[in-house]
Amino acid sequence: MQSTGAYTADRAASLSGVPRSTIHYWARTGVIVPSVSGERVRLWAYGDLMALRIVYWLRQRKTTSGGAEIPATSMTAVRRALGQLHDIDVPFGRDGHGSVWVDGGGKLYLRRDAGPETVAGQAVIEDAIDLIAPFTTLEGLRGPDLASPRPQLRIVPGRLSGSPHIVHTRLETRALYALHRDGLDAAAIRALYPYLSETQLAEALDLEGQLESNLAIRDAA
Repeated sequence: MQSTGAYTADRAASLSGVPRSTIHYWARTGVIVPSVSGERVRLWAYGDLMALRIVYWLRQRKTTSGGAEIPATSMTAVRRALGQLHDIDVPFGRDGHGSVWVDGGGKLYLRRDAGPETVAGQAVIEDAIDLIAPFTTLEGLRGPDLASPRPQLRIVPGRLSGSPHIVHTRLETRALYALHRDGLDAAAIRALYPYLSETQLAEALDLEGQLESNLAIRDAA
């Protein structure tokens, strides 16, 4: 799995959609140790964002597509899934990204042309979720798509440290949001970046607003 990218706790929480206090707890207890830096200033890698989603989703009680209730997945199966994630080579394709799925038993799948398959090539037959697709938690956090968070935005692990940016540019969405927070209106921002379209700027501000909202949501009691 990609070890590139360098996300602070705030950024890892807002992008993954997993509460900030939860990822700090998992780091302290060794459930998910940040891949880039595990001490002092902790830094999570791109693959860690999917790992956070794996642990969160598997440890929740779930309902199958047929309506059956299933208990939280055991930590043994969770750790097995994390080991699989660490070892697999994701077939990056969609603007530099592939797609990784996990089912309720902790088995990982890769997106192929014919649909999700296990590493061994078996088709998905149980309920599973796409770890790159938008991700919503019980607390109300909404993690964005980790490849294309908006139609004109991209996240590429080896580009700009995995920071969301305007497609085909090196312009990070958080840089645009900082200008917005400083009081610049859309016209002033676009005057600084003439190649930036109204749609691209609107999507960048919308994404960063969503990520900021994620940090304001507390864990469920």
